[in-house]
Amino acid sequence: MATEPAYELVYWPGLQGRGEFVRLAFEDAGVPYADLARLPGGEGGGAAAVMRLLEEPGPWLTPLGPPALRHGEVVVAQTAAILQWVAPRIGVVPPDEASRLRAHQLQLTIADLVAEVHAVHHPVATSLYYEDQRREAARAAEAFRRERIPLFLRYLDRALDSNPAGGGRWLVGDACSYPDLSTFQVIEGLRYAFPRAMRRIERRFPRLVALHDAVAARPGIAAYLTSDRRIPFNESGIFRHYPELDEPPPRRSRPSTPGRRTAALRSGRAGKKRPTSRRRGRSA
Repeated sequence: MATEPAYELVYWPGLQGRGEFVRLAFEDAGVPYADLARLPGGEGGGAAAVMRLLEEPGPWLTPLGPPALRHGEVVVAQTAAILQWVAPRIGVVPPDEASRLRAHQLQLTIADLVAEVHAVHHPVATSLYYEDQRREAARAAEAFRRERIPLFLRYLDRALDSNPAGGGRWLVGDACSYPDLSTFQVIEGLRYAFPRAMRRIERRFPRLVALHDAVAARPGIAAYLTSDRRIPFNESGIFRHYPELDEPPPRRSRPSTPGRRTAALRSGRAGKKRPTSRRRGRSA
């Protein structure tokens, strides 16, 4: 009996990045996959695995860049396309066409958000270091926090209303699917990148917070989050925490200047009689 080929995720080592949305789908489904970024280069993994995929010809359309998923002679690139292809095969989307189309639309919208997150800290060019575009990044971050985060979260929140089967809990159908997993990842990433802003913004979207918490509690995801397979967020990935790009901390109100009477009471001078002048002829 022939063995089914393994699922192989090809992504850069040391990063969650866009590959994390694919990892979450496999982890939630409990389906084995090979994360080539975690394998040593001598075992066909690491950055060398990415370069081989991008440079070696094959019976597939060569990806422009990772992530890519390889399954035998099939190679699929682009996060949303990977999830659209693999989700029905591993059971993280309902099987009907309408649900699969809805899930894909949601994932493409999340991909737009992810691209905008990256553009916050690299608004001029991805080829430049963040330090080369700090001033422009500060302007981009202010607009992103004020306008774009609420816009995308509001869209996802309203999507809960257009899915009656989900009861306000899930985005597609009556159970967790891959757009829910991706929404969890987006909220996690935004909390890491903009913790002060998200503490304020989240209060407007309690259902998305509940969705995030429900995903985090799922057995496969909970086990993954506490394992060494979950790569920590870092300042080489998409979601980066630069404190100067977050909201400024709230200003502390300065205590009002006490009046002379209050100051006198605190100093113990109140109640003492002023000495009478010794000079004659001065009126009281």
